[in-house]
Amino acid sequence: MKSSIPRPGGGSAGPEAENRPGSFIPLYATNFFGTLNDNFLKTLAALTVIGWLPDGPVRAVASGAAAGALVLPYIFCSPLADRLAAVWPKCRILRWAKFAELPIVAVAIAGFALRSPWIVFGAVLLMGLQSSLYSPAKYALVRDIGGEGRISTGMGGMEGVSFLGVLLGTVAGAAAADPELVRPDWHVPYFALALFAACGIAACLFVRAHEEPGRAFHAVNPVRYMRRAFRMAKRYDGLNAAVFTLSVFWWAAAMLQMGLLVYGKSEEGLGLSATGTGALLCGAAAGIVAGQIAAGFVDRRRFLMGATILTGWIAAALLAVLYFAPLPPAAFGAVLGLLALDLGFFKLPLDAGIQKIVKGPKLNTILAYFNQVSFLFMLAASACYALASWAFGPKAFLAVLAAAFFAVPLLFAFCHRSVLLFSGRWIFARRYRVEIDGLENVSGRETRDAKRNERSRPTSHVSCRGSDRSQTACLVLPNHPAMVDPMLVSLVFWKTPLRPLVDERFFSAGIVAPRVLKTLGAVAVPDLRKHRSAKGAEIARGLCGIVKSTLENGDNVIFYPSGHIQTEHDRDEIGTRRLAWEICGDLPQNVRVVGVRTRGLWGSVWSRAGRDSSPPFVPTLLKSVLLWFLWSPFVPRRRVSMHVEDLTDRVRAWAKLPRREFNAKLEEWYNAGPPAGTDAQTRPGAKDSAS
Repeated sequence: MKSSIPRPGGGSAGPEAENRPGSFIPLYATNFFGTLNDNFLKTLAALTVIGWLPDGPVRAVASGAAAGALVLPYIFCSPLADRLAAVWPKCRILRWAKFAELPIVAVAIAGFALRSPWIVFGAVLLMGLQSSLYSPAKYALVRDIGGEGRISTGMGGMEGVSFLGVLLGTVAGAAAADPELVRPDWHVPYFALALFAACGIAACLFVRAHEEPGRAFHAVNPVRYMRRAFRMAKRYDGLNAAVFTLSVFWWAAAMLQMGLLVYGKSEEGLGLSATGTGALLCGAAAGIVAGQIAAGFVDRRRFLMGATILTGWIAAALLAVLYFAPLPPAAFGAVLGLLALDLGFFKLPLDAGIQKIVKGPKLNTILAYFNQVSFLFMLAASACYALASWAFGPKAFLAVLAAAFFAVPLLFAFCHRSVLLFSGRWIFARRYRVEIDGLENVSGRETRDAKRNERSRPTSHVSCRGSDRSQTACLVLPNHPAMVDPMLVSLVFWKTPLRPLVDERFFSAGIVAPRVLKTLGAVAVPDLRKHRSAKGAEIARGLCGIVKSTLENGDNVIFYPSGHIQTEHDRDEIGTRRLAWEICGDLPQNVRVVGVRTRGLWGSVWSRAGRDSSPPFVPTLLKSVLLWFLWSPFVPRRRVSMHVEDLTDRVRAWAKLPRREFNAKLEEWYNAGPPAGTDAQTRPGAKDSAS
């Protein structure tokens, strides 16, 4: 008989039920009513207290105090929220927090009844504290409820209802504070606060989850916590980049909300009524919700994070249209709706990516860290909006946002390995038709799957060991026909983290190349041409030790045994180099050696065809970019063949031979293959047009 397993979220279930995904609806409802009540109380407090105060700076301070009282707890109490999620089951934290909402609502109602700004703002502060303490647990439950396969769908719904709650709470709070719409003796705000809290409590009672066990304790000092969490996030590919890019989104959302409230009602703007401005904000919220829900389904089947540059630039273009074009209210609303839909596609894969990358109790820490960073950005949004409006007018926030969404996606891509390589796949596929064979011999896939991957773009995935220590680490040894082939090989292995060995001179070649190499985890190799003495031999021995230790730690390594690009047509010469021989002579048992043989790049501007030395990197890069835009769309793509083969057994046997014989065996394998003049080779006269 199978034993029953206790469920932290309530109830019990056997092993079969443990793998069955739960329903997100109770969690969605809990999140919606919590966010709705937070923003309803904040807006109601700001607008109502302003009416109690004299005109002048005191009112501006009161408005800022209402917003700050809800935000500040997220900055200072997120470390404590992480500690709570490490000690107690997340479902229990969720329920305790929602039950605590009732006495907070009672304090707020007392403050309104007594017309006391201090009591009202104290209630807002308590509401922010309550929300901040259960926020990491709330979002970590997405994985626990839906499992790994439904993270994108779960995050799409969570972020959608959250943003909808923010906008509806703001609009409802503004309406409730308007005496022309709601009579004070009706006490509608009091009933609304209590109703939203009660609905949230009812919804949280139905949340069920199979929580991941684990205990992880961190400092509760907010500054020390953020510093340690930042260092923790650096261990994951692009995690800090995702956190800061998402924070920029919330910075932009806060600016957009503030800007539309002013621009929508101003005479030099859209000239809308308060109701019309509220409808505009609700339409924007609905667009973001729709975009995130749709993106949640797309992200389950496609690597939607790879489209961050595209969705970010679409947002920048739409914001530029809103800024430069004199649009009537209806057209402005239509463009704003498209912008909101696009922003949903921009945001969702970043949210889901955090959940997919980080597992176990560390997820609570990262979510708390994200809360700190994002709310700091939201606080900064007020200052940015005030400065832009003061300097350039009420419409200037749109130009600031357009510039941000143009630059931030690029910075994100250059800091995230997978996104960088995914974007590179699309760019290089416009210029190169890469035909790959032999993947079934490396990844163990069926021939049918291998053929499906042998399409004319570098989209294949070779199964090598990455962070999962149950797999096998890979040592990838390609030939080197041109300076561009490392990029093509990296794109073939785009799902597999490979640490390349790169000549140190490339780390100082401009601005882009060093950033790309750092994102790829490249290891700088001293230029042995400058150290041909005993010092060079010492450097080479040290490099061998670095590669071996990297492989033993489970990381994949790629380097070129020849150390230079081909000097003759499709002929590699390793000569007397010793690095590959030394490494292969003492390979760890868990390492697999993969050979890659590339043909068809001789004659490219990146090759040595017609040159006495390797092409200079920066001028060649600029020339390639110009050719890509001006010439490549009108000529056939360069055909490149790439053969991938598992050489583990042969390399281990060759490594027992003397160094020169080992190098000769590798040269023989690299120089085998189709003869010059086949379809995979350079087209006649293609040298000047190839990139």
